[in-house]
Amino acid sequence: MEANKKVINSWCMYDWANSVYNLVINTSIFPIYYTAVTANEANDDKVVFFGYEMVNSVLYSYAISISYLLSAMMLPLLSGIADYTGKKKKYLKIFTTLGSIACMSMFFFTSDNLEWGIICVVLASLGYSSGLVFYDAYLPEIAPAHMTDRISGRGYSFGYAGSAILLIISLVLIMKFEWFGFPDSGTATRTVFLLVGVWWIGFAQIPFKNLPSNVFNRKPTGRVLVNGYLELKKVFFELKGQPNIKKYLISFFFFNMGVQTIMLLATLFGTKELNLGSAQLIPVILIIQFVAIGGAILFARISERKGNVFSLGVMISIWIGICFFAYTVTTVNEFYIVAVLVGLVMGGIQALSRATFSKLIPQDSIDHASYFSFFDVLFHLSVVIGTFSYGFIEQLTGSMRNSTLALASYFVIGLLLLVFVKMPKVKKS
Repeated sequence: MEANKKVINSWCMYDWANSVYNLVINTSIFPIYYTAVTANEANDDKVVFFGYEMVNSVLYSYAISISYLLSAMMLPLLSGIADYTGKKKKYLKIFTTLGSIACMSMFFFTSDNLEWGIICVVLASLGYSSGLVFYDAYLPEIAPAHMTDRISGRGYSFGYAGSAILLIISLVLIMKFEWFGFPDSGTATRTVFLLVGVWWIGFAQIPFKNLPSNVFNRKPTGRVLVNGYLELKKVFFELKGQPNIKKYLISFFFFNMGVQTIMLLATLFGTKELNLGSAQLIPVILIIQFVAIGGAILFARISERKGNVFSLGVMISIWIGICFFAYTVTTVNEFYIVAVLVGLVMGGIQALSRATFSKLIPQDSIDHASYFSFFDVLFHLSVVIGTFSYGFIEQLTGSMRNSTLALASYFVIGLLLLVFVKMPKVKKS
C-alpha cells in the first residue's frame, strides 16, 4: 500500500474537527459552566433531575456513561452494515451531524433547564464517540502498516493543536465578553458551545470530501441488516482464533478505563477537591494540550524503535504514578505537575492504542469497521465502567480522591495483560 498524502492529511483533519468537542465540551469550559449553573445559593452541589436528587458531578458522570453505553449497543451492528455496504463515510457523516447539532443546542442550556442540558450532553457525546469507530476504521486502509504509529500520532497532534486554538478563541470570548457585545460571560460561554458545533461539522467537510467512499468496492445485494449482522459474526469468529488480538483488547479495556476517566473528569476534580477557579484550570488544560502534541510524536518514535508493547508499557507505568500522585495533591503547583505528566502520556497512549490494534488486524482483512467496532465497543464500555465507578466511589466515600486512587488498579491490570501480547512483524514496503 502506498501512502496518499492528501488522503492522510484529510483523515487527520477529522481529528482537528472533532477534538474541539472533547476539549471544550468534555474537558474544560462545559464542566466549569455546568458546575456554575448547577450550584445554588447555599453552595450545595445537589441537583434535581427529572424528580431525582443527586450530586451534580455524579449526574454528569452518569450522563457520560449512558451516552457511551448507547454507542456500545448500536455500533457493532452498524459497523457490520458499514463493512457490508462499504459506506463507512455515510455513518461518519450521520454521527458527526448528530454530535455537532446537539453541541450547538447546548446554547439553550441554563440553570432553568438542567434536563435539556444533560440530554444535549448525551446526544453530543453519542455522536462524538460513535463517529470515532468509522474514523478509526480508515487507518489501516489509508496507511501502510509500518507508518500507522506515526500517522495515528499525527492525527492526535492535529486534534490537540486545533482544539487548543479554539479553546484560546473561546477564552477570549468569555473573558472579554463585553468586547463582542455579550451581556454577560454566561451568554458568551453558551455561544462557545455553538461555535464548537460549527467548527466540528465545518472542518469535517474536508475528510468527507477526500476520504474514499468504498475502498474495497463492496457491492451489497440486499438484506443489509441481516448481512451486516453476518459480517460482524464472521469477524467475531475470526477473533476467536487470534489470541494476540484478544489479549490486547482485554488489556486495552482496563488501561483505557483509567485514561478516559481521568481525561473526562480531571476538571471536576480540580474544581471540587482543590477549589480551583477557571483562571487556574484553563492554563492547566492548555498545558495538557500542547504537551500532548509532543507526547504523541515522542511515543510514536519510541514505538518505531522499541516496539508498541514497550512504548505502551512505559506510558501505563507513568499513568499509575499519576494516579497515586493525584491522590496526594493539595496545591495548584502540584496540580500543574500532574497536568504536565497527563499531557505527556495522554496523546501518546491514545494514538498508539489505535495504531497497535490496526497492526494486529490481519493484513488480508477487508472488514476494518467490524474489527474496529470490537475495539471501540470496549473503548465505550471502559468509559461507561470507568466514569460510573468514579462517580459511584465518590458517592459512597464522599471524595473524588478515593475514586482517583481506584483508577490505578485498572492501569495495573492492563499492564500485566499487555506483557503477554506479541506484535506481528511489519515489513516496510
